Amino acid sequence: MFFAASADMEVGVLMIRLTRLNQAQMVLNADLIEHIDVTPDTVITLTNGQILRVRESADEVVERIVEFRRRVLKQGAPPTPDCEVPAH
Repeated sequence: MFFAASADMEVGVLMIRLTRLNQAQMVLNADLIEHIDVTPDTVITLTNGQILRVRESADEVVERIVEFRRRVLKQGAPPTPDCEVPAH
């Protein structure tokens, strides 16, 4: 499994990469996902009502969302100090 490309940073926005049933690659804003069904295809319903069917399993989609969130939180976190500052 190739997870290095699971988050797209080329355009400066973090999104998840998925594959449509017809093999077409797509990049999806994970914030728009309302719910994911398995019927047996993975069916993603977005907050605007749009429905997407993808080749990845529901578990893979969730893993990519978690990785997306980790990257977002890591970018927004304050830098950690290299050493502790002595208390006064």
